[in-house]
Order: sequence, then structure tokens, then C-alpha cells
Amino acid sequence: MFVSLLCLVASAATAAIASPLAHPRAVVARNSTSIDSCPGYNVYNIVKTNSSLTADLKLAGPACNVFGKDLDALTLLVEYQTIYQVQESVLPRPNNDAVEASGAALEFDLTEKPFSFQVKRKDSGKILFDTSGPGGTLIFESQYVRLRTQLPQNPSLYGLGEHSDSFQLETHRYTRTLWNAESPFIPDHANLYGSHPMYFDHRGGNGTHGVFLLNSNGMDINIDNPSSGTFLEYNTLGGVIDLYIVAGPGPVDVNKQYAEIVGLPAMQPYWTFGFHQCKYGYNDTLDVAEVIANYSTAKIPLEVMWTDINYMDKRQDFTTDPQRFKMGMMRELVDVLHSRNQRYILILDPGIHMVSGLDSYKRGVNQDVFLKTANNATYEAVAWPGVVAYPDWFAPNTEKWWTDELGRAFDPDTGVDIDGVWVDMNEASNFCPDVTCVPEVFASQNDIPPAPAQAPRNDTGRIIPGFPKDFQPQSKRDSGDSMKGLNGRNLLLPPYGIHNHQGDISNRAIWTNISNYDGTVQYDTHNFYGTMMAYTSRTAMLARRPSKRPFVLTRSTFAGAGRKVAHWFGDNASEWKHYRITIQQMLTFASLHQMPMVGSDVCGFNENTNEELCARWAMLGAFQPFYRNHADITAAKQEFYLWPIVTAAAKKAIDVRYKLADYIYTALYRQTQNGTPLVSPLFFAYPNDSNTFGIQTQWLYGPGLLVSPVMDENSTSVSIYLPDDIWYDYWTGKAIRGHGKSITLNNVELTDIPLHIKGGSIIVQRAFSAMTLDEVRKQDFNITVAPGLDGTARGSLYVDDGESLVQDPILDLEFYYDGQSLFADGILPATAMQIMNVQVLDPQSAGGAGDKRALSVDGPWELSEGFKWSL
Repeated sequence: MFVSLLCLVASAATAAIASPLAHPRAVVARNSTSIDSCPGYNVYNIVKTNSSLTADLKLAGPACNVFGKDLDALTLLVEYQTIYQVQESVLPRPNNDAVEASGAALEFDLTEKPFSFQVKRKDSGKILFDTSGPGGTLIFESQYVRLRTQLPQNPSLYGLGEHSDSFQLETHRYTRTLWNAESPFIPDHANLYGSHPMYFDHRGGNGTHGVFLLNSNGMDINIDNPSSGTFLEYNTLGGVIDLYIVAGPGPVDVNKQYAEIVGLPAMQPYWTFGFHQCKYGYNDTLDVAEVIANYSTAKIPLEVMWTDINYMDKRQDFTTDPQRFKMGMMRELVDVLHSRNQRYILILDPGIHMVSGLDSYKRGVNQDVFLKTANNATYEAVAWPGVVAYPDWFAPNTEKWWTDELGRAFDPDTGVDIDGVWVDMNEASNFCPDVTCVPEVFASQNDIPPAPAQAPRNDTGRIIPGFPKDFQPQSKRDSGDSMKGLNGRNLLLPPYGIHNHQGDISNRAIWTNISNYDGTVQYDTHNFYGTMMAYTSRTAMLARRPSKRPFVLTRSTFAGAGRKVAHWFGDNASEWKHYRITIQQMLTFASLHQMPMVGSDVCGFNENTNEELCARWAMLGAFQPFYRNHADITAAKQEFYLWPIVTAAAKKAIDVRYKLADYIYTALYRQTQNGTPLVSPLFFAYPNDSNTFGIQTQWLYGPGLLVSPVMDENSTSVSIYLPDDIWYDYWTGKAIRGHGKSITLNNVELTDIPLHIKGGSIIVQRAFSAMTLDEVRKQDFNITVAPGLDGTARGSLYVDDGESLVQDPILDLEFYYDGQSLFADGILPATAMQIMNVQVLDPQSAGGAGDKRALSVDGPWELSEGFKWSL
């Protein structure tokens, strides 16, 4: 259940659309009027129906015009369902099935003079959103909108990604800025690559609710707790107030209801849960092949190999370097991978090199797909290849042009037969530092693109096992929507400056005065430029393989992106701080923003890692949905096989990850069906335990497995919190009675990671791991029953073919253990699938009786109709 509230300009034809952000320059009004003198609005002409409320809002006094022109007249629309503003092509709205106010969980109350409103729970009267407090006067100007809600003291707030701050948001003089930006080293207290204006307000026994502001403009969201009371305040660069209040009442309920608004996540291919390897700086196909072979030799499973922009000819999209990544050898490389049931993924950037000899650029010009300046010239910027043009994702021919270019470059018969695509730099990032930049001069002065670091070579001088003759040492002998935005705005330097860490809003970005094909401007659409690129790339991948689930990984995101694509957390560093940050980033995206397939660059992207950090990260990363080792060109190599202890850690971590692949794949499937998150913070499972509210170093992987990695350098100890419940050590089966207190685990070596099964869970996993997930899928199952305090347990298992877009499930079962017998009910397999072992863990082993597992019985038992297993 949610309430949607929209405040917009009375004339819909001139309503502002969503927009991007700005800069850390001082917030200075263009006149001496104080923002505190703004008059707010009075309400007239209230019309109520069973399912909605409309009213007119008019300025209550003289306009203050602090950061723009005050809008004299607004229209208020309140529905107990949905509303519109950002283009439907970017974020489709939920069906507007009007709910009568009498049947709603929430109620909306307004005060007419001056205008303010409250949203409260109907059953308890608890206020969830309240604009009537001090400083809450609504300000609605052409380039500035302020809306403030009062909060209880010491609130537990989460969300408002993307950021690298604490999972539970700070509440004292804290600002979250939303403006997608290039963000090396993921700085603290800064805007990063994505914008998700959704927060959870968790109030323990009083329930959880969510608030989603559907506005793509740049914004500062201020949270503070002065003596007059705690508040959260939106300060946007324009757009509308398109506000969704999500009722809950539990945190998982809020998550599911948010999915009703932005869409359920996409189901990903089974193989995406494998281990992935990349590095910016692999010099040629020989480098890439040697990495693949070294993983095989080290017996470390490698599911997917990636290559960064090094494969391109002069860093140009849709090309390959004719000397270092020869097409013939690229095709042989992919053939070797595919013959081993491994996959290959390549990168694309949005900037297309503006040179007459580049076919993709020429075809783009002919099809009118690039962003234009006011005089109808192609907009120029600087990116990896030099001076570039950026696609206009709103132009009618862009999707077909992008799909055709991707299809040509990655044609299975003539090109590189990739299995997924990686879209980067799509905020969009611009190397030009500001709007005074002359792209041709900047590119020339900064040697963009630079010459490749290494001369072409015929071989490495070393044998590369498993690859064809071309890779081996040779003898010398053989050598459009209608909402366009208000007129008269300062689109480059809006009077209100948000705290963009890059400075002004056009710094290192597509200039915000550039128009899209449909008449909108980058000022309003910047924050979803990268998401549109990712969506278009997904369409292109579907055109290549129409029957298979496409995999697209994107750096830049906007609300709802999870319904089509995956995300990694960008250019972190090889630091313990960033090792820890990756957990809160995962929890924010997967459990709050409905974007489950996420993860960090394992071992860190920038700077040199070390053996201890990489070993710990190899273990931690194995329990995040997306698991990829990736490093910068300036960093030393960090493949897992380079250190013996990291090799051992990776083998152990991947072994468990692969055995649990069906368990977490099932959790992803449940999230794609009803929004239940595949990973979650502890307070989702224990919403009344206030000790869990701030925990951001532990998480539930799937519904029943608690992960608690070591957090600190030079440490083999970790303090973990166990809520009041029964828990079982995953590695030994021994029970631990949680009492809502922290305990310290010692002697946690670099090849260890504490895992605990939540009482009441049934974990279904493969009996054996393997070098690829295709081989894992051939293994039978083991079942671990971890009885809860009441002696019962539940779990589930979903199996399909792993990659078809449209599925007839092979198996979809719910398991239940009643204390004596194990039952399975649901869709059973047409072909034989077997349970090889059932173990029922003993809750009494918490009393110190050793590592007792109670009962472990070997099968096999066939999963068939009426399956039942008894003690």
C-alpha cells in the first residue's frame, strides 16, 4: 500500500520534468531575500473523492524568488496509488488501480493556510511524513524546490544511494547529494555514480515505511537534528514533487511495495553467480589467455573472463586493436572459453570518436543519433578515444543504430561472440573539466588517446596451456515524452548549487544545456543518461540472442535500473576502508533499491592490494551477488593465483559459493517475483531488535545464512552480533544460542569466514562444487535442516535451465520440516533429480556437547511427487 502525492505547476504543459545536480560553491541567492521569508502556499478548491484529492495552491504572499522565480499557482493531486513525471520510457509507472481512502493503510491530512500536509498510519495514527514543522514552508521555484518533513528523534534511516557513507544514515548536519558523477576512489559524503531518491524509515515496533521522490533533477537531501526537531529536507534543482509514501509495515514489506513502483528486478543467467576476472591493462590476447590458463592451472574456478578498453583500436567502441587484439585470435580465445563452458564479456563506453574514418561514427551521423548544441551542431566532449560525440538515447534512430553496431562488432560468426556487455563512463563522464573547455585543444594537450604502453608481440615466450597455436611461442621460421521543462532557466549555473563533488553540474559531464531529441535537456535528464545506455545495450544483446537472458553491467544507475541491468560499485581502492564499505553498498542496492545483482571490485580497483587484504576480500566477495576481481592499469596485478594464501582462500570461498549457487539463485528468483531481497541487513529479520539497526558488517545471504567477515587488518578476531535465536555454525554444524549480544570469534584465519545458519532454515545446496557452474548444475543435492527454537524449519529450491528468457521451471519446491519429517511441495522435475544427503542439525549442541550434527544420513532419494523423508 502506498500513497502518491504530486505537487506541480498548474499548467501541465509547462511543468518541470526531473533534473540533475550542481556544485559545492556557496549557496547564494541572486538577491538579498532570505529563504526564511518565502511565504509558502495557501490551499483552495479542495475536491475529495473516495480515492483521491485535488486542490489548487497559490502563493500566500509576495514571492521571494531566492533561487529562481516562485511559481504562483500549483496543482496538488493525492492518490492512493500512482502519478507521472519522469518519462515513462525511463521508469514506467505502476497501474493506477485506485484504492478507496477508506480501505487504505495510510491517510492524508492537509492544512489549508499555510499549506502543509501529514501522512499517517490509519490504524495507529503514527505520523510518517509531516511538512508542518519549523522551517517546513513549501518553496516551489523555477529552479529550486524545497520540501521538509519532520522526523522522530534519533531516527533509523537508510537508502538515498549511491554513496559510500554508513548504511544507517547520519542524522546530524548530513547532506546526501544526488547527481551522477565520475567518482574515483568513491569519496565519502559525496555524490557517486547513481541516484536513488528512496529512503527507509525504520521505527522498530512502530513499523517501517519508505519515501520515494520520483524526481531526476539534481538535489541535496539534508538531514539534521537541531533543537527545534529532527528533519529531512529535499532541495532540488527543479522538477516536480512526485512523492510515494510506502506503508510497510515491515522492512521487507516496504521493499516489496517499492518494487511495485519501480519494477521487479530482472532474473539473471545462472552463470553470473560464478567468479569473474578482469583488469584494465591486459595488453593483448596473449595476456588474457595466460590469465585464463593460470586460473586453470591453479585449479581456481573461473566462470567469466572480462577485458577492459585495451581491446579496442585507439579506445574506440566497436573496434579491436588490429595488432594486439587481432580478430582471429579474439575469436579463438572465445572459442576456447566456450568449449570449457566459460564466458567472455567486453566493455563499451558512450562516447563515439568523432573521426571521419570510423564507420560507427559515420553511420551515427547519417542516422542523426548524437546530442546536439543549440545551433544544431553535434555536441563535442572528450573521453578515452579523444574528441567524442554522445548518443542521444531519446532520438528515434539511436536504439537501432546502437543495436546494429553492437551486432556487427560482436557477431557470433564474424566478430567477438561475447556473452554479456559492460557499460562504463555512462554518467556520462566527460574529461573536459568545465564549460570553458575546448575539446580539440584539451585532447591534444593531454595526449588523448595515448599510444599503447606495450609494443605488439607475437607471443609471450611462454607456453599457454589449453590455447591454440596462435597463442604459443613460435620459431622464427613460423613467424520522447511531452514534459519538456520550464523556459528561462539558467541550465549551466542554476542559482542554487548542490554539493556536487566535481563542482558545477556540467563539470566533467555532458553540459547541462544540451537538448535531447525530444526537447528535454540534460539539466533534467542527466541522472538517467547512463541507465538509458544500459537499457539500450540490453535491447541490443537481446537482438543478438533473442531467447536468452541478457547480462548488462552498468556503472551509472537511476531508480528502477535493477529491473533490467546489474551494477558494480565503481572505482574503489585497495583499502580496508573500502573493503568494509562494499557491505553497506551491497545492502543499500540489493535490499533497499531493488537492484540485487551488485558487487564491488574485489581486492580493490585503484592502488596496489596486498596478500592479506586480497585473501579477506576473496572470502567476503564470494558472499555478494556479483563477484569480480578487477584492477586499474596503474595497479599491480592481483589475480587470485599470485599468492598461495589468496589461492587457498579463493578456492575455499568459490567452493562454497558454487555449492550454494542454487540457494542464492533461488533467492534471486524470489526477488524477481515478489521483491523479497536476496541479501538483507539483520534488522529485516529482527525488526524489533534495536541492536540490529546499525549493523553494517554482517548480512544475511539469502534468507538463512549469516555472513560475518573479519573487518580489520592484521586481525584474526571478529566481534559478531547474534540476535535472540538459535544459530548453527555452517562449517561444523554446532549450535550457538544467540542472546541478542555480541560475541568474539578468534583464530579466524585468512582462509576462513564465519558463516552461521539461522535457526528455522533449510539450506539446499549441491553435493559437490566444480570448475564451472555448468558442471555444478550436474551435481545432486544435499539438504541441511537447521531447526528453529520451535523445532521446525523451512526452505525452498528453484531450478530452471539457467539462461532462457522464458522459462518452464524444472523445479520449484518449498521444503518444510516439522521436527520429525521433511516434506517437499511444488513443481517437481520431469527428469530425475536426487538428494544425496540429509543432515538435521542438533540445537542441543549449543550446550557444549562438541561438534555434534545430530543426524546425517546418506541417500540417494529421488525428488518426486509426495517426497517425504523421516527421522
